[in-house]
Amino acid sequence: MAEKRNIFLVGPMGAGKSTIGRHLAQMLHLEFHDSDQEIENRTGADIAWVFDVEGEEGFRRRETQVVADLTEKQGIVLATGGGSIQSKDIRNNLSARGIVVYLETTIDKQVARTQRDKRRPLLQVDDPREVLEKLAEIRNPLYEEIADVIVKTDEQSAKVVANQIIDQLGF
Repeated sequence: MAEKRNIFLVGPMGAGKSTIGRHLAQMLHLEFHDSDQEIENRTGADIAWVFDVEGEEGFRRRETQVVADLTEKQGIVLATGGGSIQSKDIRNNLSARGIVVYLETTIDKQVARTQRDKRRPLLQVDDPREVLEKLAEIRNPLYEEIADVIVKTDEQSAKVVANQIIDQLGF
């Protein structure tokens, strides 16, 4: 096998980062990590609890450390949290330590994929679509800024998207 490289998946909530990341890691025989899952493992609590107790700022501090630690590994696929990209430190670590794949999706798909998910603290509001639209305005340019590859995820299965990523990366 060629030199193992890291693949970092970025994109908004509901883009499929975790699901696609698992497929991608399995297909490439790489370790899979999910930064939100790692935060839950380290705190022993779910993300909603961390948000409740520490606020978004506390969560983002934890996220920055987790991504810094995980990106030091070699031969991994990492699914990052949707808001992680707002940290300059995280963007720098992702760009310097691996290939960044932006999983692009529409607001409609995000709403459809997240509407029943109660584990997303930022969407526990009356109008989650409005929140997703505001987040997209801020975050989409940042995803594009550091992406080495952009893949649309809307009308395709996770396995098909994983295959597209592999093809585009030439693995």
